[in-house]
Amino acid sequence: MFEEKIAALNRETEANPVPVSESFDKRIYTVDEIQDILGIGRTSAYKLVKKNLFHSVRIGGTIRVSKKSFDAWLDQQI
Repeated sequence: MFEEKIAALNRETEANPVPVSESFDKRIYTVDEIQDILGIGRTSAYKLVKKNLFHSVRIGGTIRVSKKSFDAWLDQQI
């Protein structure tokens, strides 16, 4: 009976998936994403982060950049 309920829920989820954009709003970028957005190399992306042009934080061994501050900075550049 329990397995039947799980199977039914799985079928419902597969039939009506929630798009990623609706499940959460992206609030951070990775340095790789900034690199892709700007079309620059990895070293250049890290140099921009080091210049504190936009808000970033180090979490463990990774750097996360505030989407809001990055987007505001980018808008000023164009």
